[in-house]
Amino acid sequence: MSKLAVIYPQAVEHTKRKVFEDIYSYLEMKENMPSFDQYLQERMNYLEQIWLNVWLNKVTNDIPRNEKKQILSEKGFEVAGVDRKLINRLFRNEMRTYQPFKVLEWLTETIGENKQDWENRYYHARADFLKREKQARLQEKKDKFKFLIKDEAESIFMENSDQIFLSVRYAVAKQLSNDFKTKRKYKTVDKFALEEKLVEEGSFQNSEYTTIPTFFEELTGEINKTLEWGRSYYTYETYDYVYGRLISDSLADILIEIVNDQLSPKLKNQYSEIFSEEISDTFIWGSISDLAEEFEEEIISEIEEEYVSDLLTLAETPFNLVKHQEQYEKDLIRREKRKAEELAEIQRRREEEERMMEDIFGQEYNPSPDRQIHYTLHIGETNTGKTHHALERMKEAISGIYLAPLRLLALEVYDKLNSEGTPCSLKTGEEEKMTAGAAHTSCTVEMFQEKDFYEVVVIDEAQMITDKDRGFSWYKAITKAKANEVHIIGSRNSKSMLLQLLGEAEITITEYTRDTPLEVETKEFKITHVKKGDALICFSRRRVLETASKLQHDGHSVSMIYGSMPPETRKKQIQHFNNGDTKVIVSTDAIGMGLNLPIHRIVFLENEKFDGTRRRRLSSQEVKQIAGRAGRKGIYNVGKVAFTKEIKLMERLLLQEDEPVHTFAIAPTNSVFERFQKYYHDLDTFFELWERFNSPNGTKKASLSEERLLYERISGTEIEARLSMMDLYGFLHLPFSTKEQELISQWEETMYAIVNGEKLPDPHIKNRNLEELELSYKSIGLHLLFLYRLGQRTEAFYWERVREEISEQVHERLKSDIKKFTKKCRNCGKNLPWESEFQICDTCHSARYRNRYYS
Repeated sequence: MSKLAVIYPQAVEHTKRKVFEDIYSYLEMKENMPSFDQYLQERMNYLEQIWLNVWLNKVTNDIPRNEKKQILSEKGFEVAGVDRKLINRLFRNEMRTYQPFKVLEWLTETIGENKQDWENRYYHARADFLKREKQARLQEKKDKFKFLIKDEAESIFMENSDQIFLSVRYAVAKQLSNDFKTKRKYKTVDKFALEEKLVEEGSFQNSEYTTIPTFFEELTGEINKTLEWGRSYYTYETYDYVYGRLISDSLADILIEIVNDQLSPKLKNQYSEIFSEEISDTFIWGSISDLAEEFEEEIISEIEEEYVSDLLTLAETPFNLVKHQEQYEKDLIRREKRKAEELAEIQRRREEEERMMEDIFGQEYNPSPDRQIHYTLHIGETNTGKTHHALERMKEAISGIYLAPLRLLALEVYDKLNSEGTPCSLKTGEEEKMTAGAAHTSCTVEMFQEKDFYEVVVIDEAQMITDKDRGFSWYKAITKAKANEVHIIGSRNSKSMLLQLLGEAEITITEYTRDTPLEVETKEFKITHVKKGDALICFSRRRVLETASKLQHDGHSVSMIYGSMPPETRKKQIQHFNNGDTKVIVSTDAIGMGLNLPIHRIVFLENEKFDGTRRRRLSSQEVKQIAGRAGRKGIYNVGKVAFTKEIKLMERLLLQEDEPVHTFAIAPTNSVFERFQKYYHDLDTFFELWERFNSPNGTKKASLSEERLLYERISGTEIEARLSMMDLYGFLHLPFSTKEQELISQWEETMYAIVNGEKLPDPHIKNRNLEELELSYKSIGLHLLFLYRLGQRTEAFYWERVREEISEQVHERLKSDIKKFTKKCRNCGKNLPWESEFQICDTCHSARYRNRYYS
C-alpha cells in the first residue's frame, strides 16, 4: 500500500476533528443558541478551506520524496535532477484535486438533520465557557490576595528578620555538626571527572577549616545532576549544593509558619468568605516565594561569612531566640576580630613579600654604566658601514671583544680578523677556537662575562635589546661591560633607548647614512623577472627551498639562506654568491642581520610572516632591515627593492620615519639567584615569583617559557634533587630549539647521565634526507653545549669535527635534494603552480568547503 493511501483517511479524521473544534469555539461565544444553518452561513469559507489545508500539509510532510517523484513521473512530469523545493511545489499542485473530502455534505449528514445533537453541543460548549470564565474571575481575585499577602509579609519579615536568620543558622549548624560526626572526607578531584574514583581520607577535622566556604568545597560522595550554559551534566556533589538546598527548604518552612501566625485576621477572614476555605500553606508560599528568594540570597551570604568552629559550638545549644541572639552577637564580634587579625596577617605577609621582592629584584635592573668608560654609538640604517668602523677601532686596540647576535656573524668576524693579521679567538656556546697569542675574541652576545676587561668592546645589533627572550644579553653587555671604550652598533630607532641606558656617561654619537640609495620598482615582480644580483625573500624554510628549486629548474644558479641551516653551510652558500658562482640568492629574513652581500635587488616574495603566534604584515623596521641589504658601493651604486603586490603600501613602510623603541628586556641574573636563595631553594618558587614581579617602567620581562618547559619535565626528579639551583638553571638556559621534541628528549637523557655520573649519551645522527641532517647538526650542537659547560674540551673538539662533516653533507645534499622541493598540495600531494599563494589545491579546498557546509 502506498503512503498516499495510508495518510488519506488520517487527513479525513484530522479534518473532522478541526471542524468539531471550530463548532465548539463558535457555539461557546453565543449567549443564545444559533441554528445549524446560521453556523454554515457564517463559517462557510473556513469549512471549505479546512480540508485543503490539512490535506496539502500532510502530503507535503509525510509522503517520501521518492514516492512524490514517482507520482509526478506517472503524470508526465520530468523529475530527474529537479530541485527538492520545485518537486514539493509541483506535488502540492497535483494533490489539490486528489479525492477531495466533501466537508459540507459530511457535516450536514452528521449534525444538520439532528437538532438534539446540535442543542447538546451548544449547551456543553456554553457550560464549559461559563465555567472557565468563573475560574478566571476566581483566579483574578486570588492574584489580588497574593499581592495583599506579599505586601503584608514583607513587613512581617522585616520585624522578624533576626528570628528567621537565627532559625536558619541553627538548622545549618545542626546539619554541620551531624556531617562532621558521621560523614567521610574524600580526596579532592575535579567534580566533573566522574571517571576518577573517590578516595576516602578519614573524617572531617574542625582545625582544617576556617569559614564555611572552605567546607562547602568538599565532596559528599554522591553524584548530582547540574545545569550549566543550558546543558545538563552529572558531577560529583559538593556540600555547597547540599547546604544550598537545606537553607532553601528551612527558610520556606520558617517563612510559611511565621506568615501563617502573624497574617492579619482581617485578611484571613476575607479569604475564607470569598473562597469558602482556610488559607493554605501552598497559597502562602505562592504569594511570598519571590520575597523568599531575595531573603535566601542574603542569608546564604551571611552564612558564608561564618566560621565553622562557631557553628559547631552553636549546634550544642538548643534553639532559644534570646540565647542564640546573644551568641550570634558574640560570634560576630569574635569574627570581626578574626577578620581584622587575618587582614593584618595578610598585610604583614604582603609587606614582607614586597620587601623580599625588592631585595631579590629591586635595584638589579636600574642601569648604572661605568662613567669611566667612553661609549661610542654607531647609529644608522642597514648596510652603512657601522660594524666595519667599530671593528677597525677594535683592531687597533691592545685587546678587544666583538659580541655578535648570531654564531654565523661571530664566525665571520673571527675569520675576517685572522685573515687581516689580528689574531682572534672564537667563543660561542657550541664551540671554542683559541688562537695562539690572541688578545681579541669574537663571540655571541650570550657569552659575555662581566668580570673580563678589554680595551675595546664592540656590541652589534643593539636594537635586539627589545627582544623579549634574548634582549637581556644586550642590556647586560651594554651596562656591565668593563673596558676603556664600548662601541654600540644599532638602528636609528634604538638611539633614544641607548642614550637613556647610558645616562650621564661620556658618549660620542656617530650617525651613518647610505652611500647607495634605494629605489622601489613600480612594477610587480614576477618570477620570470629574476636576474643576476637578486635576493628573493620569503619567510619559511619550505618556501626558500621551493623557490630555489623553481629557479634551478628555470636554469638559474642559486644560493640559499634560512634559519635552521648550519652556519658553516650558510657561509659556503654566501661564498658561492660573493664569488659569482651563483647569480641569485633566496633567503628568509636571516639575511637582514649583519650579512654584507653584493645584492643589486631585494625582492619581497611575501609581505607577511608568521611570528610564532599569528601571520601578520611586516613591520616598517623589518622591511628596512631587509631592504637595506640592496646595493654595494663600487658594484651596485643603487639598491633596488621590488614587491610582488601592494607596492605603494610596502613603499610607505620602507620610507616612513622610525618609531623609537621604549622598552628593553630583562632576565634573571646570578645576583638575583644569589639573593633569592636567602629565602627559597627551588626553581618552582622562583618561576612563580618571577611571574609576579612587576618589571620597572621601560622594561619587559623575559618569558622564561623554554626554561619552564624543560623544568616541568624534571621537576621533582633526582635531577632537581642532586643539582644546585644555579647549576640546574644554567642547564635549563642552554640555547637550543625546544620546538624539536627529539632535542628535548636528548637534553633530558643527558641531564640524567650527568646526575648519575655516567658518560653523556652521543647525539642522534641520521642522514637519510636534508631534514634529518639539519636535525643531526642541532643535536651535535646541543651535545657541545653540555661538553663545554662541563669542561670536556677534548671530546668537544672531536664532535666539532663531526659537526663540520655534517655541515658539508648538508651543503652537498642541498645540491642534490633541491629538485625534490616542488610546491605540492599539503593534503593530496598534487603539484601546485609556483605562484600559488595557498598551500592546498583548488580541489582539496572545494572538498573542505563542502564538508564544512554539510556538517
